[in-house]
Amino acid sequence: MTVDPRAALDRLIAALEAHYTAVAAPHGEDDPAVDDAYDILADAFEVYDDALGTVHGEATPFYLAEEDDAEDDEDEDEDDEDYDDADVDDLADEASR
Repeated sequence: MTVDPRAALDRLIAALEAHYTAVAAPHGEDDPAVDDAYDILADAFEVYDDALGTVHGEATPFYLAEEDDAEDDEDEDEDDEDYDDADVDDLADEASR
């Protein structure tokens, strides 16, 4: 099924507006409304980009970063463990030479 790029663009614009509204509204950390708006925006973008490619052979200059929060957090923790204060001081001394 081919999606009309114009309809996909209208959906993307609406998703951008909804995302802004969710982000601009007072909310706590981890607000599900912001998360939902993010997911809807990401989906609308992918549909629009695919429709452009299918119908016009073109693409947007953007891409969605792959999310793997659990692995990223683990990698950051491991990186933090690799350096202690002495290592940081040694690196600072080397940089100043």
